[in-house]
Amino acid sequence: MKVIAINGSPRKDGNTFHLISKVFEALNGAGVETEIVQIGGKKIRGCTACGACFEKKNGKCVIDDDFNEAFGKMASAEGIILGSPTYFTDVTAEMKALIDRAGFVAMANGCLFRHKAAAAVVAVRRGGAIHCFDTMNHLFQISQMFIVGSTYWNVGIGLEKGDVLNDQEGVANMADIGKSMAFLLKKLHQ
Repeated sequence: MKVIAINGSPRKDGNTFHLISKVFEALNGAGVETEIVQIGGKKIRGCTACGACFEKKNGKCVIDDDFNEAFGKMASAEGIILGSPTYFTDVTAEMKALIDRAGFVAMANGCLFRHKAAAAVVAVRRGGAIHCFDTMNHLFQISQMFIVGSTYWNVGIGLEKGDVLNDQEGVANMADIGKSMAFLLKKLHQ
């Protein structure tokens, strides 16, 4: 079993990365393979609503940028984590573009995300995290995925790189997400 985490932060080793890493520690401890896919700072355009994914049905978007590599990994994984810092109470532009395009391409190709385990992880300085969290969960909901919860919201608080590691409750939530996702994956793939 494999879980792919999409890091929407342009800071490759920033707070979003640290939160994902805490989820991965628990997943790896349960024997689940993990991989972080960095999309923050890469070229991923927004959806143009061209409909080619519904015409071609080849599991790809026709826009030539960094999207298809990330999408292919999402489609082949049993679990998906989307991680983003909070930008003006929402996800980064790259994450939003990925959500829109991944949703359409997955639907166009037989609902490729149906019954995968999913979780959203949010890094925030102070406010707006729940809206960001909600945006990522919309993809999971419309894609018929199983959303993994925790003991509180999947949020870590911090400003400078690594500050989220001082948020004890946030770090504990990330470990719980990893344990719960591993539990769900094992139930789904026995």
